[in-house]
Amino acid sequence: MSNPVRIALDAMGGDHGPSVVIPGAAEALERRANIEFLLFGDEAVLGPLVALHPALKAQSRIIHTDVAVGMDEKPSQALRRTRRASSMWMAIDAVKTGAADVIISAGNTGALMAMSTICLRTMAGIDRPAIAAMWPTLRGRSIVLDVGATIGADAQHLVDLAIMGSAMARIVLDIERPTVGLLNVGVEEIKGIEEVKAAGRILREGNIPSLDYQGFVEGTDLGKGTVDVVVTEGFTGNIALKAAEGTARQLAEVLRTAMGATWLTKLGYLLARQAFRTLKDKMDPRNVNGGVFLGLDGVVIKSHGSADATGYANAIGVGFDMVRHELLDKIRESLAVSDERRLALTADMDARA
Repeated sequence: MSNPVRIALDAMGGDHGPSVVIPGAAEALERRANIEFLLFGDEAVLGPLVALHPALKAQSRIIHTDVAVGMDEKPSQALRRTRRASSMWMAIDAVKTGAADVIISAGNTGALMAMSTICLRTMAGIDRPAIAAMWPTLRGRSIVLDVGATIGADAQHLVDLAIMGSAMARIVLDIERPTVGLLNVGVEEIKGIEEVKAAGRILREGNIPSLDYQGFVEGTDLGKGTVDVVVTEGFTGNIALKAAEGTARQLAEVLRTAMGATWLTKLGYLLARQAFRTLKDKMDPRNVNGGVFLGLDGVVIKSHGSADATGYANAIGVGFDMVRHELLDKIRESLAVSDERRLALTADMDARA
Protein backbone atom coordinates (compact mmCIF):
# COMPACT_ATOMS: atom_id res chain seq x y z
CA MET A 1 0.00 0.00 0.00
CA SER A 2 1.38 3.43 -0.98
CA ASN A 3 1.91 6.16 1.57
CA PRO A 4 -1.22 8.16 2.44
CA VAL A 5 -1.75 11.59 0.91
CA ARG A 6 -1.58 14.16 3.70
CA ILE A 7 -4.15 16.88 3.12
CA ALA A 8 -4.27 20.17 5.02
CA LEU A 9 -7.75 21.71 5.21
CA ASP A 10 -8.50 25.36 5.90
CA ALA A 11 -11.48 24.25 7.95
CA MET A 12 -12.71 27.78 8.69
CA GLY A 13 -12.74 28.95 5.05
CA GLY A 14 -15.72 29.32 2.74
CA ASP A 15 -19.28 30.56 3.02
CA HIS A 16 -20.21 27.68 5.33
CA GLY A 17 -16.93 26.85 7.07
CA PRO A 18 -16.68 23.69 9.19
CA SER A 19 -20.31 22.68 8.59
CA VAL A 20 -19.31 21.81 5.00
CA VAL A 21 -15.59 21.13 5.35
CA ILE A 22 -15.92 18.31 7.89
CA PRO A 23 -18.73 16.37 6.14
CA GLY A 24 -16.87 16.95 2.86
CA ALA A 25 -13.71 15.46 4.31
CA ALA A 26 -15.67 12.48 5.60
CA GLU A 27 -17.21 11.93 2.17
CA ALA A 28 -13.82 12.20 0.48
CA LEU A 29 -12.46 9.61 2.89
CA GLU A 30 -15.24 7.20 1.93
CA ARG A 31 -14.09 7.45 -1.69
CA ARG A 32 -10.35 7.28 -1.00
CA ALA A 33 -9.30 5.63 2.23
CA ASN A 34 -5.61 6.42 1.79
CA ILE A 35 -5.81 9.97 3.19
CA GLU A 36 -4.66 11.68 6.37
CA PHE A 37 -6.15 15.07 7.24
CA LEU A 38 -4.74 18.03 9.11
CA LEU A 39 -7.69 20.21 10.12
CA PHE A 40 -6.83 23.83 10.86
CA GLY A 41 -9.46 25.76 12.80
CA ASP A 42 -11.26 26.31 16.07
CA GLU A 43 -11.01 23.05 18.00
CA ALA A 44 -14.17 23.84 20.00
CA VAL A 45 -16.11 23.95 16.71
CA LEU A 46 -14.29 21.22 14.81
CA GLY A 47 -14.11 18.63 17.58
CA PRO A 48 -17.85 17.88 17.87
CA LEU A 49 -18.26 17.80 14.08
CA VAL A 50 -15.36 15.40 13.62
CA ALA A 51 -16.73 13.17 16.40
CA LEU A 52 -19.78 12.52 14.20
CA HIS A 53 -17.54 10.75 11.69
CA PRO A 54 -15.48 8.01 13.43
CA ALA A 55 -13.51 7.10 10.31
CA LEU A 56 -12.51 10.71 9.79
CA LYS A 57 -11.60 11.13 13.46
CA ALA A 58 -9.27 8.13 13.21
CA GLN A 59 -7.40 9.66 10.25
CA SER A 60 -7.30 13.34 11.14
CA ARG A 61 -5.70 15.74 13.56
CA ILE A 62 -7.00 19.15 14.61
CA ILE A 63 -4.56 22.06 14.83
CA HIS A 64 -6.23 24.84 16.76
CA THR A 65 -6.60 28.45 15.71
CA ASP A 66 -9.58 30.71 16.17
CA VAL A 67 -8.39 33.19 13.53
CA ALA A 68 -10.08 33.01 10.12
CA VAL A 69 -9.80 35.04 6.92
CA GLY A 70 -13.03 36.83 6.03
CA MET A 71 -14.56 36.13 2.65
CA ASP A 72 -14.80 39.85 1.87
CA GLU A 73 -11.35 40.88 3.13
CA LYS A 74 -8.87 42.38 0.73
CA PRO A 75 -5.74 40.21 0.37
CA SER A 76 -3.54 42.96 1.81
CA GLN A 77 -5.82 43.30 4.84
CA ALA A 78 -5.90 39.55 5.39
CA LEU A 79 -2.13 39.39 5.25
CA ARG A 80 -1.69 42.17 7.78
CA ARG A 81 -4.39 40.94 10.13
CA THR A 82 -4.06 37.17 10.04
CA ARG A 83 -0.64 36.26 8.62
CA ARG A 84 0.82 33.22 10.39
CA ALA A 85 -2.20 32.96 12.72
CA SER A 86 -5.15 32.13 10.46
CA SER A 87 -6.38 28.68 9.52
CA MET A 88 -5.61 29.52 5.88
CA TRP A 89 -1.98 30.50 6.46
CA MET A 90 -1.31 27.61 8.82
CA ALA A 91 -2.70 25.10 6.31
CA ILE A 92 -0.51 26.55 3.54
CA ASP A 93 2.51 26.52 5.83
CA ALA A 94 1.95 22.82 6.49
CA VAL A 95 2.69 22.21 2.81
CA LYS A 96 5.77 24.42 2.97
CA THR A 97 7.20 22.54 5.96
CA GLY A 98 6.40 19.14 4.48
CA ALA A 99 3.78 18.24 7.07
CA ALA A 100 1.16 18.07 4.30
CA ASP A 101 1.22 17.30 0.59
CA VAL A 102 -1.61 19.62 -0.47
CA ILE A 103 -3.83 22.33 0.98
CA ILE A 104 -7.55 22.73 0.22
CA SER A 105 -9.45 25.93 0.98
CA ALA A 106 -12.89 27.29 0.14
CA GLY A 107 -11.88 30.66 1.56
CA ASN A 108 -11.16 34.07 0.10
CA THR A 109 -9.55 33.47 -3.32
CA GLY A 110 -7.43 36.61 -3.36
CA ALA A 111 -6.10 35.99 0.15
CA LEU A 112 -5.41 32.34 -0.65
CA MET A 113 -3.42 33.27 -3.75
CA ALA A 114 -1.49 36.02 -1.93
CA MET A 115 -0.66 33.86 1.08
CA SER A 116 0.24 30.85 -1.07
CA THR A 117 2.56 32.93 -3.24
CA ILE A 118 4.31 34.47 -0.24
CA CYS A 119 4.56 31.26 1.75
CA LEU A 120 5.30 28.70 -0.98
CA ARG A 121 6.87 30.95 -3.65
CA THR A 122 6.65 30.22 -7.34
CA MET A 123 8.44 27.39 -9.10
CA ALA A 124 11.77 28.08 -10.77
CA GLY A 125 11.16 29.67 -14.15
CA ILE A 126 7.60 30.78 -13.34
CA ASP A 127 7.01 34.47 -12.67
CA ARG A 128 3.33 34.37 -11.71
CA PRO A 129 0.91 31.62 -10.66
CA ALA A 130 -2.42 30.88 -12.31
CA ILE A 131 -5.76 29.30 -11.43
CA ALA A 132 -6.80 26.39 -13.64
CA ALA A 133 -10.46 25.32 -13.71
CA MET A 134 -12.23 22.29 -15.11
CA TRP A 135 -14.77 23.27 -17.77
CA PRO A 136 -17.75 21.10 -18.80
CA THR A 137 -17.93 20.72 -22.60
CA LEU A 138 -19.84 18.80 -25.24
CA ARG A 139 -16.87 16.41 -25.49
CA GLY A 140 -16.42 15.94 -21.74
CA ARG A 141 -14.15 18.34 -19.87
CA SER A 142 -11.43 20.84 -20.67
CA ILE A 143 -9.00 22.85 -18.57
CA VAL A 144 -9.12 26.64 -18.75
CA LEU A 145 -6.45 28.90 -17.26
CA ASP A 146 -5.91 31.52 -15.97
CA VAL A 147 -9.39 32.18 -14.54
CA GLY A 148 -8.44 34.99 -12.21
CA ALA A 149 -5.04 34.79 -10.52
CA THR A 150 -3.24 37.62 -12.33
CA ILE A 151 -4.30 40.34 -14.73
CA GLY A 152 -2.49 40.67 -18.05
CA ALA A 153 0.18 38.44 -19.55
CA ASP A 154 3.13 38.69 -21.88
CA ALA A 155 3.92 36.01 -24.44
CA GLN A 156 6.23 34.07 -22.15
CA HIS A 157 3.65 33.89 -19.38
CA LEU A 158 1.04 32.56 -21.82
CA VAL A 159 3.49 29.88 -22.95
CA ASP A 160 4.13 28.95 -19.31
CA LEU A 161 0.37 28.65 -18.79
CA ALA A 162 0.15 26.30 -21.77
CA ILE A 163 2.89 24.09 -20.35
CA MET A 164 1.40 24.00 -16.84
CA GLY A 165 -2.12 23.44 -18.10
CA SER A 166 -1.02 20.56 -20.29
CA ALA A 167 0.76 18.95 -17.32
CA MET A 168 -2.51 19.12 -15.35
CA ALA A 169 -4.44 17.74 -18.33
CA ARG A 170 -2.16 14.72 -18.47
CA ILE A 171 -3.35 13.89 -14.96
CA VAL A 172 -7.05 14.74 -14.87
CA LEU A 173 -7.88 13.97 -18.51
CA ASP A 174 -5.42 11.07 -18.85
CA ILE A 175 -4.10 12.36 -22.17
CA GLU A 176 -0.41 11.92 -22.97
CA ARG A 177 -0.14 14.97 -25.26
CA PRO A 178 -3.08 17.32 -24.66
CA THR A 179 -4.25 19.72 -27.35
CA VAL A 180 -3.82 23.41 -26.45
CA GLY A 181 -5.40 26.57 -27.84
CA LEU A 182 -4.92 30.27 -27.10
CA LEU A 183 -8.18 32.15 -26.46
CA ASN A 184 -8.45 34.97 -28.98
CA VAL A 185 -10.94 37.20 -30.80
CA GLY A 186 -10.67 34.99 -33.88
CA VAL A 187 -8.89 31.91 -35.15
CA GLU A 188 -6.94 33.74 -37.86
CA GLU A 189 -3.23 34.22 -37.11
CA ILE A 190 -3.40 37.95 -37.90
CA LYS A 191 -6.00 38.64 -35.19
CA GLY A 192 -5.45 39.51 -31.54
CA ILE A 193 -3.08 41.57 -29.45
CA GLU A 194 0.67 41.23 -29.97
CA GLU A 195 1.27 39.23 -26.77
CA VAL A 196 -1.19 36.52 -27.87
CA LYS A 197 0.18 36.41 -31.42
CA ALA A 198 3.75 36.16 -30.10
CA ALA A 199 2.79 33.33 -27.74
CA GLY A 200 1.15 31.56 -30.67
CA ARG A 201 4.36 31.78 -32.68
CA ILE A 202 6.43 30.39 -29.80
CA LEU A 203 4.03 27.47 -29.28
CA ARG A 204 3.70 26.76 -32.99
CA GLU A 205 7.42 26.90 -33.79
CA GLY A 206 8.62 25.45 -30.50
CA ASN A 207 7.09 22.00 -31.02
CA ILE A 208 6.97 21.48 -27.25
CA PRO A 209 6.86 17.71 -26.59
CA SER A 210 4.35 17.83 -23.72
CA LEU A 211 1.54 19.51 -25.70
CA ASP A 212 -0.07 19.68 -29.13
CA TYR A 213 -0.66 23.33 -30.03
CA GLN A 214 -3.76 23.79 -32.20
CA GLY A 215 -3.73 27.57 -32.71
CA PHE A 216 -6.24 30.21 -31.65
CA VAL A 217 -9.69 29.36 -30.31
CA GLU A 218 -12.70 31.61 -29.72
CA GLY A 219 -15.14 31.94 -26.85
CA THR A 220 -17.60 29.59 -28.57
CA ASP A 221 -14.96 26.86 -28.49
CA LEU A 222 -14.99 26.74 -24.68
CA GLY A 223 -18.28 24.86 -24.53
CA LYS A 224 -17.52 22.78 -27.61
CA GLY A 225 -14.38 21.33 -26.08
CA THR A 226 -12.38 22.09 -29.23
CA VAL A 227 -9.11 21.63 -27.32
CA ASP A 228 -8.12 20.00 -24.04
CA VAL A 229 -6.49 23.15 -22.62
CA VAL A 230 -7.59 26.75 -23.24
CA VAL A 231 -5.03 29.42 -22.32
CA THR A 232 -5.77 33.05 -21.55
CA GLU A 233 -4.82 35.72 -19.01
CA GLY A 234 -6.68 36.10 -15.73
CA PHE A 235 -8.90 39.09 -16.56
CA THR A 236 -10.41 37.51 -19.66
CA GLY A 237 -10.50 34.06 -18.08
CA ASN A 238 -12.41 35.23 -15.03
CA ILE A 239 -14.98 37.06 -17.15
CA ALA A 240 -15.45 33.93 -19.27
CA LEU A 241 -15.87 31.78 -16.16
CA LYS A 242 -18.43 34.10 -14.52
CA ALA A 243 -20.31 34.51 -17.81
CA ALA A 244 -20.56 30.73 -18.22
CA GLU A 245 -21.72 30.22 -14.62
CA GLY A 246 -24.30 32.99 -14.99
CA THR A 247 -25.57 31.58 -18.28
CA ALA A 248 -25.93 28.13 -16.73
CA ARG A 249 -27.99 29.54 -13.85
CA GLN A 250 -30.07 31.61 -16.28
CA LEU A 251 -30.77 28.56 -18.45
CA ALA A 252 -31.76 26.51 -15.42
CA GLU A 253 -34.17 29.23 -14.21
CA VAL A 254 -35.74 29.68 -17.66
CA LEU A 255 -36.27 25.94 -17.98
CA ARG A 256 -37.71 25.71 -14.46
CA THR A 257 -40.20 28.47 -15.16
CA ALA A 258 -41.14 27.14 -18.60
CA MET A 259 -41.62 23.58 -17.36
CA GLY A 260 -44.11 24.71 -14.73
CA ALA A 261 -46.09 27.08 -16.91
CA THR A 262 -48.89 24.75 -18.06
CA TRP A 263 -50.03 21.20 -17.53
CA LEU A 264 -48.62 20.31 -20.97
CA THR A 265 -45.15 21.60 -20.08
CA LYS A 266 -45.33 19.78 -16.75
CA LEU A 267 -46.14 16.59 -18.63
CA GLY A 268 -43.27 17.30 -21.00
CA TYR A 269 -40.93 17.63 -18.03
CA LEU A 270 -42.05 14.29 -16.63
CA LEU A 271 -41.39 12.62 -19.97
CA ALA A 272 -37.99 14.27 -20.38
CA ARG A 273 -36.83 14.40 -16.76
CA GLN A 274 -33.96 11.99 -17.30
CA ALA A 275 -32.59 14.31 -19.97
CA PHE A 276 -32.91 17.26 -17.61
CA ARG A 277 -31.11 15.31 -14.87
CA THR A 278 -28.30 14.59 -17.31
CA LEU A 279 -28.09 18.30 -18.13
CA LYS A 280 -28.07 19.23 -14.44
CA ASP A 281 -25.32 16.72 -13.65
CA LYS A 282 -23.27 18.00 -16.59
CA MET A 283 -23.50 21.63 -15.55
CA ASP A 284 -23.52 21.18 -11.76
CA PRO A 285 -20.48 23.10 -10.40
CA ARG A 286 -20.11 20.49 -7.63
CA ASN A 287 -19.01 17.97 -10.23
CA VAL A 288 -16.16 20.16 -11.51
CA ASN A 289 -15.26 21.84 -8.21
CA GLY A 290 -11.60 22.39 -7.42
CA GLY A 291 -9.47 25.07 -9.05
CA VAL A 292 -5.75 24.29 -9.09
CA PHE A 293 -3.19 27.00 -8.36
CA LEU A 294 -0.47 26.28 -10.89
CA GLY A 295 3.07 27.65 -10.80
CA LEU A 296 3.53 27.50 -7.03
CA ASP A 297 6.15 25.36 -5.33
CA GLY A 298 3.40 23.37 -3.65
CA VAL A 299 -0.06 22.03 -4.44
CA VAL A 300 -2.95 24.39 -3.59
CA ILE A 301 -6.60 23.68 -4.44
CA LYS A 302 -9.37 26.26 -4.29
CA SER A 303 -12.92 25.02 -3.68
CA HIS A 304 -15.94 27.14 -4.51
CA GLY A 305 -16.81 29.17 -1.43
CA SER A 306 -20.46 28.14 -1.67
CA ALA A 307 -19.78 24.44 -2.30
CA ASP A 308 -21.74 21.85 -0.35
CA ALA A 309 -20.15 18.77 1.23
CA THR A 310 -20.16 16.80 -2.03
CA GLY A 311 -18.59 19.69 -3.91
CA TYR A 312 -15.93 20.08 -1.23
CA ALA A 313 -15.23 16.34 -1.35
CA ASN A 314 -14.70 16.69 -5.09
CA ALA A 315 -12.14 19.45 -4.48
CA ILE A 316 -10.32 17.16 -2.04
CA GLY A 317 -10.35 14.50 -4.75
CA VAL A 318 -8.69 16.90 -7.17
CA GLY A 319 -5.98 17.61 -4.61
CA PHE A 320 -5.48 13.91 -3.98
CA ASP A 321 -5.02 13.24 -7.71
CA MET A 322 -2.60 16.16 -8.17
CA VAL A 323 -0.37 14.73 -5.44
CA ARG A 324 -0.71 11.06 -6.32
CA HIS A 325 0.10 11.74 -9.98
CA GLU A 326 2.97 14.13 -9.16
CA LEU A 327 1.72 17.35 -10.74
CA LEU A 328 4.71 19.42 -9.66
CA ASP A 329 7.20 16.94 -11.09
CA LYS A 330 5.31 16.86 -14.39
CA ILE A 331 5.37 20.66 -14.63
CA ARG A 332 9.09 20.81 -13.81
CA GLU A 333 9.82 18.10 -16.36
CA SER A 334 7.85 19.90 -19.08
CA LEU A 335 9.51 23.22 -18.31
CA ALA A 336 12.98 21.69 -18.34
CA VAL A 337 12.46 19.91 -21.66
CA SER A 338 11.02 22.95 -23.41
CA ASP A 339 12.98 25.76 -21.76
CA GLU A 340 15.99 25.85 -24.07
CA ARG A 341 13.86 25.82 -27.20
CA ARG A 342 11.42 28.42 -25.85
CA LEU A 343 14.22 30.82 -24.90
CA ALA A 344 15.88 30.43 -28.30
CA LEU A 345 12.64 31.22 -30.10
CA THR A 346 11.90 34.20 -27.88
CA ALA A 347 15.39 35.62 -28.46
CA ASP A 348 14.99 35.11 -32.20
CA MET A 349 11.65 36.93 -32.22
CA ASP A 350 13.08 39.78 -30.17
CA ALA A 351 15.95 40.08 -32.63
CA ARG A 352 13.56 40.18 -35.59
CA ALA A 353 11.38 42.77 -33.86
